[in-house]
Amino acid sequence: MTATPQHSAPAAGDVTARLQARGIRATAQRLQIATLLLGAPQHLSAEQIAEALQARGVALSKATVYNTLNLFAARGLIRQLAVDDRRSWFDSNVEPHYHFHDEVTGALTDVALPEVEFSRLPPIPAGMEVASLDLVIRLRPKG
Repeated sequence: MTATPQHSAPAAGDVTARLQARGIRATAQRLQIATLLLGAPQHLSAEQIAEALQARGVALSKATVYNTLNLFAARGLIRQLAVDDRRSWFDSNVEPHYHFHDEVTGALTDVALPEVEFSRLPPIPAGMEVASLDLVIRLRPKG
């Protein structure tokens, strides 16, 4: 999954229905952001989304982009990922999965659950259960 949105956009009705299914009002700005992000499984930063929208002639403030992405993440439409200390990534794939992170380019690539095997986890504190498990495998060139 690259960080460059270059795919066909989903139908507006499909995006509207996905927003409404999560209890999100489908405003023009939210539709623009959702259409860009939900077109394919991908990982984009708020800055990349703002730049891509600007290239399409859509002018939105960064605050609007961030607020919309935070709303989408809070409602489970997308996942917010904190992979490094430079930026947050927004993942359109909300199914359980892990990630490879290229430390040089910043690119994230999905890793399917069956590709990773854990032999054990530490004991879970009393009264608690595992809600999710995040794994980021950081990569860099050899040498």
